[in-house]
Amino acid sequence: MIIDVVFTWVNGNDPNHKEKMKKFISKDLLESKDIRTKLDQVNEIEFAVKSILKYATFVRNIFIVTDNQIPNFLKNKVKAQEEYPNVIIIDHKTIFKGYHQYLPTFNCLPIESLLYKIPDLAEHFLYLNDDFFLLRETNVTDFFIDGNPVIRGFWTPFSEDIWYKKLQNSIYKIIGKEGKRNTYGFKKGQQNIAKILGFDRYVRLHHTFAPLKKSTYDNYYKKNPEILELNIKHRFRHPEQYTNQSLANHLELKNKTGIVKNDFQLAYFQNYKKPFWWLKNKLKRAENNKNKIFLCMQSLDQCPPKKLAYIKNWLHKKYD
Repeated sequence: MIIDVVFTWVNGNDPNHKEKMKKFISKDLLESKDIRTKLDQVNEIEFAVKSILKYATFVRNIFIVTDNQIPNFLKNKVKAQEEYPNVIIIDHKTIFKGYHQYLPTFNCLPIESLLYKIPDLAEHFLYLNDDFFLLRETNVTDFFIDGNPVIRGFWTPFSEDIWYKKLQNSIYKIIGKEGKRNTYGFKKGQQNIAKILGFDRYVRLHHTFAPLKKSTYDNYYKKNPEILELNIKHRFRHPEQYTNQSLANHLELKNKTGIVKNDFQLAYFQNYKKPFWWLKNKLKRAENNKNKIFLCMQSLDQCPPKKLAYIKNWLHKKYD
């Protein structure tokens, strides 16, 4: 089985990228924490790629989808060709062919929706954010069994069917915080597409590797172009959008070609305000726990300098 890896990546610190954004949002919003943490980076993409090369040797090509940018570790073309011959940069314009009116986009959801249009992409591929890493050696069967994607998640009711969520929504209505309910969120996006596909509950995902099939998207979007359009037309996240991986997963489950595994096998970091000893201990436990094969270090751009230096040193030792 041929398997490729696809990363989406953006350098939000790039002045040219910020200039593009200024045409569509105010300066205050541009510099807001909510926007910055979705776009800013600390070159973690280098270690994410290295983790694939080290611990997923069965992977053929690694595609990095971006907006006219190149990660620092690939800017020296000679070195990149020698050390990373199977790492390929794909520009947004390539996958947005026929949809250039929606560029530039500052929203990962439209980009994720069009990944299946990457030229020469394998039928079976893994989709990753730039803060996803492998902790140890993996096999094809960690991602696909008999060609079917392994879906790490668990079945759960929609939010409106959970009693305390119902109560929360009622309170929001009373106190006038409708805006909090009408925003896109990772779980909301999963529920949106499950409802469109006719499910009465959904498989809840986490921030980790997504095994996907190109033909699943191609077949569905050919028959339902309006669903694709719904997700790619928004330059910034919108509450009607859906989580693209969740679309593929629920289609596989509907076709009985997906395998649900109720174990994320994930070490997940998001809060860097906790004590230093907690950070070190969690990293050590993740390395020693053989069941943990995935690592996500979300929003590293928000990590305090001393802790970030420690983490980057850990990444160097782990993957260099």
